[in-house]
Amino acid sequence: MTNVAIVYYSATGNIHKLAVAAAEAAEKAGAQVRLRRVAEIQESTLAPNYTEWTQAYEEHTGGSSREVEIATIDDLDWADAIIWGTPGRYGSMAGPLKHFIDQTFELHARAGLKNKAMSSFTSTGTQHGGQESTLLSLSNVFYHWGAIIVPPGVTDPILLAPSNGNPYGVSATSGLQAVPGHLAQNVTDDNLAAIGYQTVRTMEIAAAIKAGLQK
Repeated sequence: MTNVAIVYYSATGNIHKLAVAAAEAAEKAGAQVRLRRVAEIQESTLAPNYTEWTQAYEEHTGGSSREVEIATIDDLDWADAIIWGTPGRYGSMAGPLKHFIDQTFELHARAGLKNKAMSSFTSTGTQHGGQESTLLSLSNVFYHWGAIIVPPGVTDPILLAPSNGNPYGVSATSGLQAVPGHLAQNVTDDNLAAIGYQTVRTMEIAAAIKAGLQK
């Protein structure tokens, strides 16, 4: 059985929704799955005067996301495949996820992340809000670990849907709703189908790597 960890940081819920879909797809495909959220470094003060963002953050972090276990380094050690999710922050990963990754030194020092299959997904506030560079910032980390990067590429028709972003990883777009005081949760059905495909593809590559190395 292939061990798949879904490790993500979500502030307003879009990444959480994609992560849940990834976990469901992996379980359906027969994997042993750990869905894990990255903890806040501190209570968010990202946009204290931005009512819509603050309310969406409070609704998300105080809701169903609290039922998801906090990620640990052991989850990375356990996994054969790791699917990473982060909102874009100025074209890079969010601070809490980077803080978690910075804690992997001891595991990395003993080559504990070598040859693990890894893939990533993101969500930004606008269509051209740094989605590609956010995913590439995660790939830079994977290179150091000696991990195997598994992009979705354009290997399935679902990846050609207009809402699915780019070949580096599934990318959703959020934004303001017409209803004052709320952020849109604009993860589309195509996004959910694509992250399911991306996850299973990564899982299958991980299984092939594991089997090949055991020969």
